[in-house]
Amino acid sequence: MSTIAFIGLGNMGGGMAANLAKAGHIVRAFDLSNDALNGAVASGCIAAKSTLDAVDGADIVVTMLPAGQHVRSVYLGKDGIIAHVSPGVLLIDCSTIDIDSARSVIEAAEAKGLQMVDAPVSGGVAAAAAGTLTFMVGGTKSAYSKAQILLEKMGKNIFHAGAAGNGQAAKVCNNMLLGITMVGTCEAFALAEKLGLDAQTFYDISSTASGQSWSMTSYCPAPGPVLTAPSNRDYAAGFTAAMMLKDLRLAQDAASKAKSATPLGAQAEALYALMEASGNDGLDFSGIMKLIDGSL
Repeated sequence: MSTIAFIGLGNMGGGMAANLAKAGHIVRAFDLSNDALNGAVASGCIAAKSTLDAVDGADIVVTMLPAGQHVRSVYLGKDGIIAHVSPGVLLIDCSTIDIDSARSVIEAAEAKGLQMVDAPVSGGVAAAAAGTLTFMVGGTKSAYSKAQILLEKMGKNIFHAGAAGNGQAAKVCNNMLLGITMVGTCEAFALAEKLGLDAQTFYDISSTASGQSWSMTSYCPAPGPVLTAPSNRDYAAGFTAAMMLKDLRLAQDAASKAKSATPLGAQAEALYALMEASGNDGLDFSGIMKLIDGSL
């Protein structure tokens, strides 16, 4: 079994680190939050005093951080991970960040002879805890092959998306599509209600017709039809509207740099920005239903 440094123990990272410990790995964990660190220790991890303390002697480093600036700060510079790990250590960044940051950090790692992948995740908090995440991995085939073995302890679907940064590209494109389809699904249910169709009847029809989507059948934003959906728990978050807005902003940044037109992505971003402005971005992202139907 490997000695793993795990940096970043938030809602996603905490569950991921716990699954690595459960698999028998030695997990040296660090987070700036004492509560998060204590939670990791309760799940079988060993508390580290700092990032560099965590990576000391580690075979693999896994990071799960909020944004590109945090990833750059943790990895780069004289006090960064890259400058302090030994040759042969594998670096895996599971953060969802801008593509440029992912590529620049991996380039710096490779310049030192280290293998590194960007491996953002999909699935939300429940999948992180259950070990059923989807990983979208960017990096060399060799680095991917080494990372895959570990990622399988935290997820059930592991995809090699191509070169460095392509994991982030896959993630922002996927989540832009998810945000768009969720807004469209909400609009359809809101309109159906105004036209005299109750949610269950419309669901029964559309879920077996051409309007079917994951946003409808797995995560229905209208209360009732899908009992496990957040809509039946007052939109208690599995994946917050704030997190969706972050991903939509990353998608728009990438689209701007690539000169790719994404008008529906831009509209989805604007709507989730309204959720943020109203102070309701702590709701699940399917809670955009409340904005669409006027109940917010």
